Amino acid sequence: MFPNSSNLGRPPFLRKHQQQSNFLNKLPLNISPTFLSHQQIIDAQFNFQNAVSLLSGNLATIPAVRPQSLTHGNGSPVHLSEAPVSFRGRKRVREQNIPEDVKRQRFHSHRCETTVVNQVVPLPEERRYSFPGSIHSPLFHARYVPDLTSCVPPLQDSLFPRPVETTLPVAKDKLSQQVLALFQACQQQTCDLNRKELCRTELQREIQRIFPQSRLFLVGSSLNGFGTRSSDGDLCLVVKEEPVNQKTEARHILSLVHKLFSTKLSSYIERPQLIRAKVPIVKFRDKVSCVEFDLNVNNVVGIRNTFLLRTYAYIENRVRPLVLVVKKWANFHDINDASRGTLSSYSLVLMVLHYLQTLPDPILPSLQKTYPESFDPTMQLHLVHQAPCTIPRYLSKNGSSLGDLLIGFFKYYATEFDWSHQMISVREAKAIPRPDGIEWRDKFICVEEPFDGTNTARAVHEKQKFDIIKGEFMKSWQILRENKDLNHLLPLRTTIQKR
Repeated sequence: MFPNSSNLGRPPFLRKHQQQSNFLNKLPLNISPTFLSHQQIIDAQFNFQNAVSLLSGNLATIPAVRPQSLTHGNGSPVHLSEAPVSFRGRKRVREQNIPEDVKRQRFHSHRCETTVVNQVVPLPEERRYSFPGSIHSPLFHARYVPDLTSCVPPLQDSLFPRPVETTLPVAKDKLSQQVLALFQACQQQTCDLNRKELCRTELQREIQRIFPQSRLFLVGSSLNGFGTRSSDGDLCLVVKEEPVNQKTEARHILSLVHKLFSTKLSSYIERPQLIRAKVPIVKFRDKVSCVEFDLNVNNVVGIRNTFLLRTYAYIENRVRPLVLVVKKWANFHDINDASRGTLSSYSLVLMVLHYLQTLPDPILPSLQKTYPESFDPTMQLHLVHQAPCTIPRYLSKNGSSLGDLLIGFFKYYATEFDWSHQMISVREAKAIPRPDGIEWRDKFICVEEPFDGTNTARAVHEKQKFDIIKGEFMKSWQILRENKDLNHLLPLRTTIQKR
């Protein structure tokens, strides 16, 4: 499974009749952890290396590795880096070619040390190994830790998306070059993802001591292709496949998680806060990765839309640079904070996708209409990650430059889109009439969530804030139309320094 799925080597959730009815009961925190089998360890180590390389969108910069061939018991090959990493006691002797930001980091554990590999529950009859420490096997005569900076040969299984197109769009004019330069400087790097994935792995292991059948997913911009170096991490804790009441069950679960963070993990988790919103979350900062996280319970639509947006991000190479510059623009102009009544980053991404779908020669299709089987809202969660593997690149007749598309984006929302009567729908790839339901009535901005149909822009509930948002679109369109210089909207040097 994709590295955020925690499903390698184990079946999906138990069937409903097999699940414990008292899943909310708090279990002792000192339950002994379970470990991977030898086969699962090897597969997980190399599968994760492949996945983080795919996610970085920067495969060309990763040095090739000459594989050393070994075989499993079933005859399938195992590829290893030729340079093993040795241990002396608990401190790693660092090779010269391993960068500082890939140094091993871990939570305290009485049983084991951990690297960036998913912790999963093995079958009871399988032999357990100390993970990852030394792998005692006839095949291994030295201790081995995966090199997260290397690229391994593509795996033959279907657990991961195939390598994505990493070529950048051509930028001939000044504005397009500025957009592209900002994207290249600020896009999320492999090391950024590694830090988030390490935290997710460690937290999942600790949370599974309370909820053994749970899985912790990394979602949002960290995985959907639109992350920046400064992006926060979003986590979704899935405790069961059935819906969870967000006002009662979810709050109770999060209260236990909050207590865990505040007590046993207080040396590594700082400022944990339980936010009792419509979808309650625990906000916290991981001291090891220095990343701010939001953790929710069973908000599974976030898992589905992560992979929908990831597919949009990579089927056309102008999408990611355009989205990133819009997010940076909105943040600089103070209209990118749902907690203060403006637009969330998710709504901004959907607005960019919608604009690209509605051009006379569209740059994006509706993936849900074109590939309904790949984005079925009832698909089991352990299959959702496979969708990006099946979608080919979209060949658009539209040859507009990044600069022209950015100007057109501001013009569309400043002069063309009818805010009073229309709803933004990426699912339909067009503007559609507003529904008459209570969630949409008297709302200033309506952006349809592609899977559950809710309004992702419901936070914009004050006319004053709405007028400010509309005004920024108008001013930005007029400025860029006249100057065609991104510095007039956004101080590029300062923005790049902040990442």
